[in-house]
Amino acid sequence: MSYKLTYFSIRGLAEPIRLFLVDQDIKFIDDRIAKDDFSSIKSQFQFGQLPCLYDGDQQIVQSGAILRHLARKYNLNGENEMETTYIDMFCEGVRDLHVKYTRMIYMAYETEKDPYIKSILPGELAKFEKLLATRGNGRNLILGDKISYADYALFEELDVHQILDPHCLDKFPLLKAFHQRMKDRPKLKEYCEKRDAAKVPVNGNGKQ
Repeated sequence: MSYKLTYFSIRGLAEPIRLFLVDQDIKFIDDRIAKDDFSSIKSQFQFGQLPCLYDGDQQIVQSGAILRHLARKYNLNGENEMETTYIDMFCEGVRDLHVKYTRMIYMAYETEKDPYIKSILPGELAKFEKLLATRGNGRNLILGDKISYADYALFEELDVHQILDPHCLDKFPLLKAFHQRMKDRPKLKEYCEKRDAAKVPVNGNGKQ
């Protein structure tokens, strides 16, 4: 099965998908396009948006739908209904946090960065810390000893926020250890080191 993932030359919404594919050793074409070129090809994509995964001749958009599609195919979606629901809760929580993050980054970075770090982020991270502790005391992965697609989404969100504030996880030991645990996975470690050395931006406006 051949895959092509099309997105901009940033981490953005595609990065959890890239992390999934890299860590699971799934071959794919990492198709990165310039923002200025998007208007000329926008009509090719469902909803006129990216990221887009080509699974053979099938086109899939919406980052969450892409992750769940891959998770179902590669058995990273939980082993029963409650496990699937549990990791879905994490991903929905990550999405909610990311909406708040992107609103600050793109609309009010200069005036809202400090209030976001001090007043919003700690409460959001506390929710993940508490939820992570409900399986295996939070000492491994989201489902305990089994990786799921939600681990990649949470890892990327934590990583992005550590760029924003390197000390944001200091009061959340389970999240901090989880982030390091994911970062130390051999394929992710190699990928992230190359990505960071290349200074791939997180966002499309140069704020991170």
